[in-house]
Amino acid sequence: MDALVEYLAMGGYWQYVWPAYGIAAVVLVALLGGTLRAVRTNEAAVAALDRERPRRRRSARDGGLE
Repeated sequence: MDALVEYLAMGGYWQYVWPAYGIAAVVLVALLGGTLRAVRTNEAAVAALDRERPRRRRSARDGGLE
């Protein structure tokens, strides 16, 4: 148990180390949240554009099969 307490004390620098870890964790979670929000927004925009634009059939002239 003493080894764990000694590890958590970080050689007397715990007051600097653990807040730094906490700040880093908060920043990473905020970045993840922002990224997920941007993905959802972009997916919704793409879906709206797909609904707005009618599908076009490809002709033989365009290189598609008819």
